[in-house]
Amino acid sequence: MRTLGTSPLPHEPDVRLSVFMHGTQFDFAACLTAALLFVQEHQQRRYVDAVAVSAHGAESLPRLPNERLYLEP
Repeated sequence: MRTLGTSPLPHEPDVRLSVFMHGTQFDFAACLTAALLFVQEHQQRRYVDAVAVSAHGAESLPRLPNERLYLEP
């Protein structure tokens, strides 16, 4: 299966991005760069351990909403 949607950086691998908010887990597919920037921003503003990235399991997930915004300067 492929991730739902198109990667803004198709040459990069997709990863599974898990976000924990108020006891609920949200899972998204994201290109590696967007996921790492998301984690960096999340750690600066919120809880350090509320986000996890995995190299496996992104195949059938929806893409991170507004993923492209994490790639713009």
